[in-house]
Amino acid sequence: MPMEISEQNSKVALLAQQKIGIVVSRYNDAITRKLSEAALSTLSHSGIPSQNILVVHVPGAWEIPFAVQRLFDDSNVVGVITLGAVIRGETTHDVHINRSVSTALMQLSIDHNKPIAFGLLTVNSLEQAIQRSGGNKGNKGEECAQAILECLSLGSRLDELKRNHGKTV
Repeated sequence: MPMEISEQNSKVALLAQQKIGIVVSRYNDAITRKLSEAALSTLSHSGIPSQNILVVHVPGAWEIPFAVQRLFDDSNVVGVITLGAVIRGETTHDVHINRSVSTALMQLSIDHNKPIAFGLLTVNSLEQAIQRSGGNKGNKGEECAQAILECLSLGSRLDELKRNHGKTV
């Protein structure tokens, strides 16, 4: 029977110096504020003390990877939640931003071996953004906070397995 590792329990015990970052775009602030509030509430309700959370505001989605890179320069930052809203307009500008930001964030996660929760809404309309920031489609900020906690817990389990078995899974 294969060994399965699944961490559905999002309980994470951070060391005093460990931090979770939240990078929030100010562009489309009415949306991103709701995402940020939900992420903060979820982390708090999961037992993460406020002093272990770093919130960084950036002008727009394009600047999110820059802030994540700088946060990861601090070895105490163990994961980052990224939040923004890019709403399709009359041009294809949104497509280029969305693709570039998502690719950069994935590369940062791989390069630093730390989880990044992708909460960049890539929507066709303001109505869709509203529905994904607390409307009938839930709140992507809450989902991202849950995902980062699950990834951190899973990472701890994998590290423990590696220590106990002396090999990588």
